[in-house]
Amino acid sequence: MLGMRAQDNAPATHFRSDRVCRVNGELYFSTRENTLEGPFESAEQIEKEIQAYIARMQGLDSSR
Repeated sequence: MLGMRAQDNAPATHFRSDRVCRVNGELYFSTRENTLEGPFESAEQIEKEIQAYIARMQGLDSSR
């Protein structure tokens, strides 16, 4: 995918990858900001938390 993020200086190719992992049986997701969020108990819970995280980050972007 060729595109530009807000913090990028020039268009670049970005690759999507699976950001969900399991550590010691618990679910986590990694972010572009290099954080590991979790633990979560189920796939349903992690999906809701990912959407909430995206909404929070988009809210931070629009307040700048």
